[in-house]
Amino acid sequence: MTALHPQPRPSLRIHWRTPITMVILLSILVGGAWWGWNSLINTSAGPTCVDQKLENNRLVPKQVSVNVYNGGAKAGTAAKVADLLKKRGFHVAKIANEPKGDKVDTVEIRGNAANSPELQLVAGQLAQKPVPVADGRDSHTVDLVVGTKYTKLNAKGPASITVPAGTSVCLPVIYTPQPIPKGQNPN
Repeated sequence: MTALHPQPRPSLRIHWRTPITMVILLSILVGGAWWGWNSLINTSAGPTCVDQKLENNRLVPKQVSVNVYNGGAKAGTAAKVADLLKKRGFHVAKIANEPKGDKVDTVEIRGNAANSPELQLVAGQLAQKPVPVADGRDSHTVDLVVGTKYTKLNAKGPASITVPAGTSVCLPVIYTPQPIPKGQNPN
């Protein structure tokens, strides 16, 4: 016969490590959610355009921000057009394929309003009449979509365009990239 041994009594000692760890992790989660929500709500994004009175009532290319898109033209056409616009003083923000994936036959210029001075200045650079598309954007940037029947830019486009005296024009805020200090990784 085997001897009966008394079973050990369960320990009444409470293990606090697990609940304390859970409370700390929950606090970190709630704090992160609060910080993320505040970052989303209280954004520090600057204005997309600023109302300005133009010097001599003239809009010049360095004040206009242009996105050049390839809407069906031969590969590399948008980059060539963008290079020519840069040489004429325009600020080229983006060079890419047409964002919506649409194929464009001729040339489209898209912007705030069809008669806005920035659209007229970009349209004056083209050898053919572009199709203006007013989309009411707040940034006042111009999208130039180069289509399949694009021919070329004017040999010499207008260097400026006149705006009515005393009016202010909303010009896009052009951010210039800052150099990365030596020894710092940009990624």
